[in-house]
Amino acid sequence: MFSKCLFLISAIFYLTNTGVVALFDPLPMGLAAGAALGLYKFDTLKDNTYCRFAECCNERSIPADIKGLQQDLDEHLFGQHIVKQQLIPALEAHFKEKENSKKPLVISFHGTPGTGKNFVADKIAQRIYEKGSKSKFVRKYMGRGDFPLESDAHLYSARILKDAREAISACPRSLFIFDEVDKMPPMVFESLASLINYNALVDGVDSTQAIFIFLSNTAGVHISDKLGKLIKSGTLRDKTRLSDFEQILEKGAYNLDGGLKKTSLIESHLIDHFIPFLPLEKSHVYKCAQAEFAIWGKTPKDEVVERVVNDYITYDRVHGIFATSGCKKLGKKVAVEAMSPDL
Repeated sequence: MFSKCLFLISAIFYLTNTGVVALFDPLPMGLAAGAALGLYKFDTLKDNTYCRFAECCNERSIPADIKGLQQDLDEHLFGQHIVKQQLIPALEAHFKEKENSKKPLVISFHGTPGTGKNFVADKIAQRIYEKGSKSKFVRKYMGRGDFPLESDAHLYSARILKDAREAISACPRSLFIFDEVDKMPPMVFESLASLINYNALVDGVDSTQAIFIFLSNTAGVHISDKLGKLIKSGTLRDKTRLSDFEQILEKGAYNLDGGLKKTSLIESHLIDHFIPFLPLEKSHVYKCAQAEFAIWGKTPKDEVVERVVNDYITYDRVHGIFATSGCKKLGKKVAVEAMSPDL
């Protein structure tokens, strides 16, 4: 029996490594092996053979390393204390209660360009999935690229629902990232309401373990204005709270142009967290520059970093302290400097 077991596992190993496995359906392969062995259930056999070499919807491929994510944000995300305070507990709670969750986790990121929304979304994918953003369980949509025409909003909505149902059916722990939500036509997310509602089970699809993340510049200016007023009144930046901004974000997302305008996702309170990304100040851009130099293996003198930041940064006209483009284009500026033979 041991030799048969070894032979079958070796055969699967060989077929997987040589790519021949692509010619076979792993289900009948697993069933045949299970029947021959008479000892292992299909899932156990698949986890220990096929899934050792291919991405599967299991804990090996989806480690959900939230502690690693927290470390990433602590080390590389600057000026966003509210993001760290809200996001990490939300993800920890979602994965802790995954067997008893009543709905998928739905988060909406808001802020001006360059404040870290895409950076955080990518880090979430990297830490939840072994293959990161390249995982087949991660779906990402771009507003202008995927949903360009307002007249086709109903078609986009149907497509999103179809994609989500198929993805969740294949793996309940799927992640959906919608970028440039402010560039999407209104009503594009209407079909999702039925899928992400409480205790929803649409045609046998249970979405409660999935995660949906919306990224938007909507209400970014409102965040800056609110923060500016708080600072002017004597409140320290790092003492501001989610409650200072959450209502602004929800109202802005519902009333301003974009994919969430007048959506039932907001009317039915299906978005669990509206998270503000605060506008960055010079000290934060300076840290971004240092981090970019570190990527190039460079540790320049303070005056070099200061010069790069001063040449790059422009400030908002209202408050005069917020960097208009955050850290968005800083990487290219640093790359030029890092390649200089005089550095």
